[in-house]
Amino acid sequence: MGIDGKTQLVGIIANPIAHVRTPQLFNESVARQGLNAVCVPFHVLDNDVSRVLQGVGGARNFIGMIVTIPYKERVIDFCAELTETAKLVGSANVLRFDHEQGAWTGGNFDGEGFIAGLRGRGYDLRGKRVLLLGSGGAGKAIAYSVALEQPAELVIYNRTMARAEELVKRLRSVAMLANVHIQAGDNDPAGFDVIINATSLGLHDNDEFPMPVERLLSGSLVCEAVVRNGNTPLLAAAEHKACNIHHGQHMLYGQIVQISGFLGFDLRAEHVAHILGP
Repeated sequence: MGIDGKTQLVGIIANPIAHVRTPQLFNESVARQGLNAVCVPFHVLDNDVSRVLQGVGGARNFIGMIVTIPYKERVIDFCAELTETAKLVGSANVLRFDHEQGAWTGGNFDGEGFIAGLRGRGYDLRGKRVLLLGSGGAGKAIAYSVALEQPAELVIYNRTMARAEELVKRLRSVAMLANVHIQAGDNDPAGFDVIINATSLGLHDNDEFPMPVERLLSGSLVCEAVVRNGNTPLLAAAEHKACNIHHGQHMLYGQIVQISGFLGFDLRAEHVAHILGP
């Protein structure tokens, strides 16, 4: 379906922007179902975030903005309302604009998308020991959704330990997580059933590893939130250590239906285009 005067516009905001894969996935998926919408990337520098979010709502066919690194936490300040998950984790990966109210509503589907991607490949976190690396915008949402799966233990690592400890405190305050053992810890993966990289390390080939890969044990499941064609350096190292690996695009596939629904599109899962590598 081509772009015309009735096309609804969705943006995606990031810095940098060239690596994002969501526009390809969104546009191919809605086209498969015959929905008249298009996702356009916005390369926005830090000083321009306010101007962009205050200005785009003036276009009546602009309905929302997908949000990725490094703005998931910052955009909260521009929202009049937040979903329960976005409020709990303090970050949003999608904003919906209400033209009548002139206001943004923020939601976060990173965690739900991550779990949906795992389930789609037959993985279950119940009773597992899980190490989560990173407590930024995506890491917070993933931590919450992982904890809801009732793992035996969830250890959260962040280079700034105070951020990991603050996230642990938030999660422990949720009544339904009272029986889950959640704590801050280091990034040693030995002894964990599942290791999740929710940092941005891995976007580039020369990035350092988010953990000591020599400590990985065969049979562990190593998961990425980073989306790239083929393996990230971490997944390549994990595969070399005879670990099971889970690519970041599975999270993206898992959340595109939820993001679309939040923005008002009835996108069905069978129309999601699995167009990214490996």
